[in-house]
Amino acid sequence: MEIRRVSSFVEEVRSEAARAAVPPLRKVAVVAVIGNPLVGGYQEDLSQLVEASAGIGREIAGLAMQLLAPFQAESYGKAAVVGLAGEQEHGVALLTTVFGNVLREAAGGGKAWISSMTKRAAPGTTIDVPLAHKDALYVRSHYDGMTLTLHDAPLPDEIAVICAYASSGRPNARVGGLAAGAIEGRDGLT
Repeated sequence: MEIRRVSSFVEEVRSEAARAAVPPLRKVAVVAVIGNPLVGGYQEDLSQLVEASAGIGREIAGLAMQLLAPFQAESYGKAAVVGLAGEQEHGVALLTTVFGNVLREAAGGGKAWISSMTKRAAPGTTIDVPLAHKDALYVRSHYDGMTLTLHDAPLPDEIAVICAYASSGRPNARVGGLAAGAIEGRDGLT
C-alpha cells in the first residue's frame, strides 16, 4: 500500500514543575498517510488493511526509533485517523496485532498490550495518542500521551496511521503503583 506522506513529531520535556528532568523525556510520533482502498461502500473483509499494516509499521517505527535516539523506547502507543469517506473500522484494521508486533520489534521487544485510539475526522484534526509502558501495563508512571494535530490530513479518501514512543515515564511521577524497575515481565501487566 502506497504511503502518500510521512509526518514526524518530537517533543522533549526538560523540566516539569521547576524541576529538571534528567535525562529529558523524549516523545516521538510518526504518521503515515495512505490512500484508503475501501472507501465507497461496506466491505466485510478488511484483511487487505491488516496485511498492509506490517509494511507501514516497519517504515514509520524505523523513523520513530531514529527520532528517539540516543534514547531507548520505554513506552509506546498507536492511533489512526480515517478520512470522512471511510469507516473508523478501517483504522482499527490497521492497528491490529500485525501492526503492534512491528512496533514491539522496533522497540526491542515489549510484552504489554499497546494502547490505541481511532476516529474519523477531516484535515486539521487533533488526536491524543495514548502511551503506556512497553513491558507492563500497570506501570502508572508511564501513563501518558502525545497530542498531534494533522494539518492537512487525512483527506476523505485517506487514513493517517500513527506510532508513538517515549523514552521514559512522566517527570516527577508520584502516584504509586508498580515501579518500572520492579517489572516481572511475565504477563504484560506486571
